[in-house]
Amino acid sequence: MLKRWMKNQKGFTLVELLAVIVILGIIAAIAIPAIGHIINKTDDKAKVSEAVQIIDAAKLYVASEGIDSDTELTDTQLGDYLDSVKNKNYKVTVTFTNGHASYSISDHPAASIAKSGLESDLLEYLGKKSSNQTSN
Repeated sequence: MLKRWMKNQKGFTLVELLAVIVILGIIAAIAIPAIGHIINKTDDKAKVSEAVQIIDAAKLYVASEGIDSDTELTDTQLGDYLDSVKNKNYKVTVTFTNGHASYSISDHPAASIAKSGLESDLLEYLGKKSSNQTSN
């Protein structure tokens, strides 16, 4: 009786198991680089978002201190306006033209990720419009 039961036992052949392993290997070969790209892109967006937050803090600083001439701001001035920033070696340049202030950031990783350190380029990288752009 035991011989009969062992004879009717069904299972996977070695070829079937190898086929499954090959298919899983192909899926892994496709998925791992794609996930790595997504992680890098997310890290870049986080750096650019941080730069936008620094520029927003610079806007608050300029408004609260009544600054109306070209100036360069660092973490020393903006530290109270920010909760936490990874890179504290940044510089925000505020330039006034016809009473309108424009902001750019330098010495921050986001300046090399976006086209430049200009606020409009940073926001464009994130897919947002800057506050001084109007929609048509």
